[in-house]
Amino acid sequence: MYSMYPMHPLFGLGFMMITWLIQLVIAYFVYKDAKEQNMSAPLWFILVILPMVGFLLAVLYVIIREVRMPVEVKNIPIDILKERFARGEITLEEYEMRKDALMK
Repeated sequence: MYSMYPMHPLFGLGFMMITWLIQLVIAYFVYKDAKEQNMSAPLWFILVILPMVGFLLAVLYVIIREVRMPVEVKNIPIDILKERFARGEITLEEYEMRKDALMK
């Protein structure tokens, strides 16, 4: 009997491969972002490439990422020096001298 919707036999395989490649690309970006957020990057990578549920887990990752508290950026010495100068705790000469010492 003739099917109403004839398909090429490789269409299913091709669609599956394209979907998996898209999941790999998404997983790569999730991995990079999870590393920056101090989350378990390898675990999230594996979860996102899982067939059938990977896209849902990628959405879950984005939700968790947005709900979490942002990672605090640690003050580096030059930033602390700039803040002290801006508050007027040190003079311009002290600022320049300490900045030169930090840059060496």
